[in-house]
Amino acid sequence: MSKKVLVLGEVREGSLRNVSFEAIAAAKQIADGGEVVGVLLGDAVAGLTGPLFEYGADRVVTVEHPHLKQYTSDGYGQALAAVIEEEKPTGIVFGHTANGKDLSPKIASKLQAGLVSDITSIEGAGDDVVFIRPIYSGKAFEKVKVKDGLVLASIRPNNIAPLEKVVGKSGDVTSIAVDITNLRTIIKEVVRKSSEGVDLSEAKVVVAGGRGVKSEEGFEPLKELADLLGGAVGASRGACDAEYCDYSLQIGQTGKVVTPDLYIAAGISGAIQHLAGMSNSKVIVAINKDPEANIFKVADYGIVGDLFEVVPLLIEEFKALKVNA
Repeated sequence: MSKKVLVLGEVREGSLRNVSFEAIAAAKQIADGGEVVGVLLGDAVAGLTGPLFEYGADRVVTVEHPHLKQYTSDGYGQALAAVIEEEKPTGIVFGHTANGKDLSPKIASKLQAGLVSDITSIEGAGDDVVFIRPIYSGKAFEKVKVKDGLVLASIRPNNIAPLEKVVGKSGDVTSIAVDITNLRTIIKEVVRKSSEGVDLSEAKVVVAGGRGVKSEEGFEPLKELADLLGGAVGASRGACDAEYCDYSLQIGQTGKVVTPDLYIAAGISGAIQHLAGMSNSKVIVAINKDPEANIFKVADYGIVGDLFEVVPLLIEEFKALKVNA
């Protein structure tokens, strides 16, 4: 039986998030030669189909409705259920994002199917596909195989590489009309504290500060370094609790999980709860005055020193490298 795998494209502020393209790559492996169908839900998403084709989707299905302008569990649940009924897929891939973590278990429950969540890599293909996901706050990994029925999976952003982009590729787009009714929640307005900069969960470089930053002003050099490297700023819970920054920047077991190519931890001691959110980063650089700080146990490179002396030096060096590049 030929496989058909749906990929839920995730839209933020009028553009597709990178995890959508990573999900297509995962779906290709699951479909193993079968069809990969991108799904776009929203108020005006017909113009966003192009990138899904360029990153590997074979077809795209759109559902447009005013009630889908902002994400709600009820609205998106009804829309995706209608697509599933129409397409009858053998698998569905979500991004393991705030929206994906909310919607995927709802759909799995409705379909009476299992869900493999927070996948960081995939082995094999087709009927032999094996999903790998972290457990016990990243201290171990488990391998999961779906033996029967619909395959539902959510992938952690910034872990599965997108396929090579084929500029100009296109395909068939189908629009499905869905009557979105009985909404228990209607979002009238979204107020964002910050809409600029790189998305923390998808950033290739993260510069994070802890209690050692000492104040809200102490985060300014970290922001400058992050901007210089094209990255995002994060924080430990201790820094958020001390009101040095907003909780939206929190990384850790009760915050965001990040897996950047480069993670710079400044003034972070390395509590186990924080490590759960960043220990799978590809390269970790730790800056701390305490040579016994726990963060050095997971760091690839460690700098024992005052972050207020070290970070400005790093900024100077990176600026010099950019000038000489």
